[in-house]
Amino acid sequence: MTPHPSPAARSLPQSALADLADVPATSRWVCSGATRLHVLDYGGPGVPLLVMPGITSPAITMDFVVRELTDLVRPVVVDVRGRGLSDDGGGYGLEEYAEDTEAVVMRLGLDRPVLFGHSMGARIAAVTAARNKVPLRGTVLGDPPMSGPGRGPYPTPVDAFLDQLAQAVRGTTAAEVARAWPRWPHRELELRARWLASCGEEAIKATHRGFESEDFFDWWSSVPGPTVLLYGADSPVVTEVGAAEAARKNPTAALSRIPDAGHMLFWDNPPAALASLREALRPMLA
Repeated sequence: MTPHPSPAARSLPQSALADLADVPATSRWVCSGATRLHVLDYGGPGVPLLVMPGITSPAITMDFVVRELTDLVRPVVVDVRGRGLSDDGGGYGLEEYAEDTEAVVMRLGLDRPVLFGHSMGARIAAVTAARNKVPLRGTVLGDPPMSGPGRGPYPTPVDAFLDQLAQAVRGTTAAEVARAWPRWPHRELELRARWLASCGEEAIKATHRGFESEDFFDWWSSVPGPTVLLYGADSPVVTEVGAAEAARKNPTAALSRIPDAGHMLFWDNPPAALASLREALRPMLA
């Protein structure tokens, strides 16, 4: 029997850390229990927009999205535990992620922020809102995984994520990343190549298991308004059937279908996804 290889250590090349010099944000640190979390705070007088990225997306990968919103909000983007510069966590369940989000709100003194998450981050935003332990102005969920018990597997198998992680650990390039993500802007391919190795293997595997063992809809009906669900017209993660179920189970929510976009909304069709996000945010900021 071939032994399973040991998980690769999380790492960041100096070139990745240097990327932070190009980001108009300040690194800040928060403790959630024993877990130290890194966030990028874009500052400004606006309403805080607390951003949770996806399963293999450190905070810096959302820069091209949130820097387009600084006229509306004060973006604060989290390196979710096990990614970027944040510590590994003792667990990667939705409630543990929600506790981290609550800690960021409380420790940074964010006054009634809006929560915005993409993919995994959208599930985290939904659970945080449903738990109702910190005051919020609203939530925007970008293409949350709707797989779960009795709903079939998540459409991307975990081995696909681990193969991409292995490429990043050995050293990859934007050109190689583009084979998996041909539509992405070149800068985002470069950031993916440099930062993916900062994501922990166990964080990825445990989160992926959660996509199939923790049901988004157990929480969704309890998410208070205002809330907006953004989804890609071509997404295999939020299908038209899934969007219809979401509309039925939380009738106060607004749904926005983004054309010519799959699951990676902002990478697939940046202008349309950004326009939809700005439209979703404006009433919450009034």
